[in-house]
Amino acid sequence: MYKDKVDEKIIGYLKEDARESFVDIGKKLKLSESAVRRRVKNLVDSGTIKKFTLELGEENATSAIVLVSVDSATDTSKVSLRLAKLEGVKTVYEITGQYDITTIMSASSIAEINNTIDALRKIPGVVDTNTVIILRKII
Repeated sequence: MYKDKVDEKIIGYLKEDARESFVDIGKKLKLSESAVRRRVKNLVDSGTIKKFTLELGEENATSAIVLVSVDSATDTSKVSLRLAKLEGVKTVYEITGQYDITTIMSASSIAEINNTIDALRKIPGVVDTNTVIILRKII
């Protein structure tokens, strides 16, 4: 389906806040609610919009810090780049000390964190991990 600039703006508003009402979007674009509704329906019907999703806030997530040791024969930066691509990995730091890398992970459950750790351990060069679950964020 052909998308014009109005469709692109509607998509942009929905990406920012999928709960924004068609009335509010219409006011921003100087369109009626029914015109916005029709355009969104066409975008959904054509497959341009695949689905509307929900993203939970961090306070509803389970977070973990994972310390990673890398084999001395392996380039740490290559491992870091692979770690950064894993589902749920929010931050990757290369550090000094007993471990070479630390990551901050976030997921909807400990089971999902565990799945990511399993994938992390399969990365070539990873020789050891130490995981701590974050119980509460103070600041």
